[in-house]
Amino acid sequence: MAVVACGGGAADRPTLNGDKPLVIGHRGASGYLPDHTLESYGKAIELGADFIEPDLVITKDGVLVARHEPNIAATTDVKDRPEFASRKRKAVVDGFEEEGWFVSDFTLAELKTLRAIQPMGDRDQSHNGKYAIPTFDEVLALAQRESRRLGRTIGVYPETKHPTYHQRLNLPLEDRLLTTLAAHGYTRKDSPVVIQSFETANLKYLRGKTQVRLVQLIDGYDQNADGSIDQSLPWGQAYDLTVAGDKRTYVQMLTPAGLAEIKKYADGIGPWKPYLIPSRLTLGADGKPVDLNKDGQIDERDRTLMPPTKVLADAHQAGLFVHAYTFRSEAKRLVSDYQGDPKAEYKRFYDLGVDGVFADYPDHAKAARGD
Repeated sequence: MAVVACGGGAADRPTLNGDKPLVIGHRGASGYLPDHTLESYGKAIELGADFIEPDLVITKDGVLVARHEPNIAATTDVKDRPEFASRKRKAVVDGFEEEGWFVSDFTLAELKTLRAIQPMGDRDQSHNGKYAIPTFDEVLALAQRESRRLGRTIGVYPETKHPTYHQRLNLPLEDRLLTTLAAHGYTRKDSPVVIQSFETANLKYLRGKTQVRLVQLIDGYDQNADGSIDQSLPWGQAYDLTVAGDKRTYVQMLTPAGLAEIKKYADGIGPWKPYLIPSRLTLGADGKPVDLNKDGQIDERDRTLMPPTKVLADAHQAGLFVHAYTFRSEAKRLVSDYQGDPKAEYKRFYDLGVDGVFADYPDHAKAARGD
């Protein structure tokens, strides 16, 4: 089973290869259903996603499962399960202590008794408690089964979550990931799979072990009022660099020299959207952000777009494709210029030349693409 890098499309598209941009179902169709469930991934496929995106963590008995974080307090009903009350504890993840229940403290059999919940309180909560936590093997099987049924290739876009954290638990993700992929026939550069990571060392390790495409994710702590990206820890720097005492931030990784270095071990980058098109808040005479829409709160609707940066053009110049994240359709998560229309945001990024988008609502991304 094989797929071209970004699907077919018009030669004049401003993407790296002139192909149409990919629609990547972010955690499935997470705008509609609890994320990282087979039902959410199935919904994304139904809505036209080209790829589905499972985040991977690992159980106590060494099985890769799809959860957004090792801590499952916010994404499962574990807090309502008295049989697991004693498992609640504190753990340090990427240098910061958090409290909850951690996947590595559960066997797969135990984890399968839990049910997923919608972590965003402003989204539909009616599916909470219905869906199980899938293994990575089950996600791959779903993608291949649906590819055969629909007659189109459904790609899978796994993220290795917190590689250094898992290595310290003596539960490294990488070889298990490659073994599972190989069992499903995903071993080649044109296989319908892309592996992503916010860290660098594990991608370099993977590059020496596989031909499948790799993506360096680019994070940031926050976007400042002036549109610049806050590089505070833990999200302003790849955590393996923090551990190594390497001072390079994600901003520095996006310079032409930094992108050339990424090209040595990865095929693309996955930047947070403001790295490509920043936005700014308007500050009043008191130095505080102005509530542009006068709704009593400051959010994306009070931001104004700024000109695009050089990041996308520089990445393409380096031969790297660019898959941007995360596109969400709620009005409060859209910059004022888009006037509450998520398709306007997609079109802006498509016109810029992004090669793919991570979308919580894949149908909106597909509609904006015009197919």
